[in-house]
Amino acid sequence: METATMPVHAKHFDREKALEVILYIAESLTAPTMHGISKILYLADKQHLQDFGRLICGDQYIAMEYGPVPSAIYDMMKVAAGRKSIDIDWDELINDAFKVTQGRNIKPIRRANIGFLAESETSCISQTIAAFGSKTFGELTDITHDAAWNEVSENQFIPIDAIAKTLPNANDVIAYLRAH
Repeated sequence: METATMPVHAKHFDREKALEVILYIAESLTAPTMHGISKILYLADKQHLQDFGRLICGDQYIAMEYGPVPSAIYDMMKVAAGRKSIDIDWDELINDAFKVTQGRNIKPIRRANIGFLAESETSCISQTIAAFGSKTFGELTDITHDAAWNEVSENQFIPIDAIAKTLPNANDVIAYLRAH
């Protein structure tokens, strides 16, 4: 049985949904970057965890210098930047969906298929974009340098319970995670 002190496992990561989330966020931001998408998703994931007891794509967050970064989604963005390969089929799907210019700017090639996302997920992402989408790099970095990010060393995975502890209903979320 998984305990709340364990990070979200890769088996829970939904890469099809993740690809659409990258596009959905990128379409909604004025100047989407790898950093901006990572931070908006982290904040949307916190909201979704608070309200629904799970992360949107099931990714694991790593504490990096400029805040939490969704590990597998970051790898997907690195594929589009030409800095990584996942596998030939996924590399092609990613490269047909978006590209990375100037090492960090996300340029969608196609529209997001929001059919992969639940209404709760699009709602949390949209609310997060409305609240934080116009924030600067520095502001997003400061906002996401929260207690969960501070709990681990740089380049370490942030346990889901550390993220849950930052929520106003932390005890309820942690109890839910332990039960499921």
